[in-house]
Amino acid sequence: MRTSLFITCYNDTLYPETGRAVVHLLERLGVEVEFRPTQTCCGQMHANTGFRGEAFSQAKRFVRLYQDAESVVIPSSSCVAMIRDQYPGLFEELGNETLRRDFAALVPRVYELSEFLIDRVGTEDVGAYFPHRVTYHASCHGLRALHLGDRPFRLLAKVRGLEQVPLENLDRCCGFGGTFSIKNAEVSSAMLSAKLTDVLATRAEYCTALDNSCLMHIGGALHREFAGMKTIHLAQILASTEAVPAEATL
Repeated sequence: MRTSLFITCYNDTLYPETGRAVVHLLERLGVEVEFRPTQTCCGQMHANTGFRGEAFSQAKRFVRLYQDAESVVIPSSSCVAMIRDQYPGLFEELGNETLRRDFAALVPRVYELSEFLIDRVGTEDVGAYFPHRVTYHASCHGLRALHLGDRPFRLLAKVRGLEQVPLENLDRCCGFGGTFSIKNAEVSSAMLSAKLTDVLATRAEYCTALDNSCLMHIGGALHREFAGMKTIHLAQILASTEAVPAEATL
């Protein structure tokens, strides 16, 4: 089995350890991972802020770059949601029938990481070891757009040594929302405060999620509160083993 890794802007710029974890994890499972260095952005920020031309450009580039890929795995539910939910509208506006056909053929092969592991690789037990108390934050895109359901929980349940701690009000947004947190800072901060109350109530050692954007927002609040809890992407937990623990890469 072969897959192409689309690493996303956030991870490439701020959290490269997430990309490395995805590669270590998939290769351990026998998946051949390729990386296409000419990849750029999915175009979500551009589309969400009204820069349709720039979003068109990124969407076209993504389809052209991956149209021959066996599959594409993306460790970000927000980017996958952008591709599935907004690309069709962009291509409709563009009026390019060939591009629409190419996208329709490609999109069933584009996976968020937990989808790829369970639906494509067909496994829940990835051989991970992470002896810590962990709570899971369900990002809005994964919960409402991709409908990931219990996939992340099933993966965490098979991690040896890990204790899952339920998070109250799981369906609450953390308040990040990309540029929302900048344009509506007071509302975003209020939403983050409510989320932080629930996260801290778990008394977990780590808060995990499928989006580093949410984790950055939550992690910033934890840091300002001088809380001992850390944030970590799910890929890093799943890549962790007794021989190479995730803590060694943090």
